[in-house]
Amino acid sequence: MATENEKIIFHREPAEGEKITLARDESEPGKILFTMPKPPTFDSFEDERRHRKQRLVAAFRIFSKLGLDEGVAGHLTCRDPEHTELFWVNPFGRNFGCLTIKDLILVNHEGTVVYGRRPVNAAAFVIHSKIHAARSDAVAACHSHSIYGKAFSSLGKPLLPITQDSCMFYNDHAVFPGFNGVVVDEVEGERMAEVLGTKKALILQNHGLLTVGSTVDEAAFWFIALDKSCHAQLLAEAAGTPLLISDEVAADSYLTVGNPLSGWFNFQPYYEMIVKEQPDILDVDEEDGKLVL
Repeated sequence: MATENEKIIFHREPAEGEKITLARDESEPGKILFTMPKPPTFDSFEDERRHRKQRLVAAFRIFSKLGLDEGVAGHLTCRDPEHTELFWVNPFGRNFGCLTIKDLILVNHEGTVVYGRRPVNAAAFVIHSKIHAARSDAVAACHSHSIYGKAFSSLGKPLLPITQDSCMFYNDHAVFPGFNGVVVDEVEGERMAEVLGTKKALILQNHGLLTVGSTVDEAAFWFIALDKSCHAQLLAEAAGTPLLISDEVAADSYLTVGNPLSGWFNFQPYYEMIVKEQPDILDVDEEDGKLVL
C-alpha cells in the first residue's frame, strides 16, 4: 500500500538545521508535489493485530459520531494479520459508539466465532466473508446504512465526477444492481464480491455503501468520503445540472486523491479527533495483541 507515485513523496525527518520545504516536480516546472508520512510498519503479529483492532474501534466510534450507523445494521471488518483467513468484526447488536477492543469477535469463512463470546450479524458474515475471500488485498471492509449513501443508492447509478473529492472514486467504484432483501444468502455475497472486482467501493442499490482498503484507515475514510460525495451529488442535482469535470482532469486528480496512501492519510485527522475526545480507545494492553485459538 505504501508506494509513492508521481504526485506524492514520503515525508522524512529533516536533518538538524535543515528547513522543511515543498517538493517540486522536476518534470513539470511550477508544479508542487504532496509530501505525506508513511503508514506504520510492525515487528510482530501481536503489534499489528493490536493496531488494527484499535483502528477498527476508532472507526466505529467515528462512524457513530458522524451518524453513519443505524440500529443494528452495519459492520466494519479487518483481516487478522497472522491468520489471514479470519476477520475481526463488531458483535451483532452492539452500538458503534460503545464498542471497545475487547468487544470485537473473530470469525472464520464458515461463520464460526473462533474468538469472542457474542454472535456475528448474519449479513456481516455473508457480505464480508465473500469480500475478504475474493480480495486478498482488502485488509478492511466497511458497510453501513448511512443516510446519504442509501438515498443515493436508490437511484441505481454511479457517482459523477462533479467535485475534486468525487474524483477519489473515478472509475474506481461500481453499482450493485437490484435489491433482493436482507443479505443472508451467500450467493448474494459472492455476487457483491464479483461486481466489486478490483475497485474500492460499491453502491448497493436500494441498500447503501460498501468500501474496502489495504488498511482500516483507508477503508473507513473511503466510506466517509463516499457518503459525503453522494450527499454533494444529491444536492447539486436537486439544484440543477452539475457541470462535469473532464475525464482527463478527473483521471489525473484520482492519482492524487484516490490512491491508497491518500485514503490512509485522510483518516488521520479523524483518528486524532476521536482519541482526543474518547481517549479510552487507547486503553489497550498486551493481551489485546495476543491470540490463542
